Amino acid sequence: MHFDERETGDFKIYTGALEIQPTGYRAAVIISRVRGVAMPREVYRDESLAGGHAWPNARDALQYAMALGQRLLRERHAAVA
Repeated sequence: MHFDERETGDFKIYTGALEIQPTGYRAAVIISRVRGVAMPREVYRDESLAGGHAWPNARDALQYAMALGQRLLRERHAAVA
């Protein structure tokens, strides 16, 4: 497994690339609100992005998951603006 994380405003995006034999890596994303709340609170989770698509390497899976997490946060902020 490979992991990455990034803080974006009040949220933290956690991404994962989970190895699936023999085809590649499955992408996962979790978004948690970490500021403005008493305890971190998960607001979104998908452990099998793109219907479980297999990316050829961990880097590509992590990049897809991070881009999706950032897009979801942008859309969330646009919806409440």
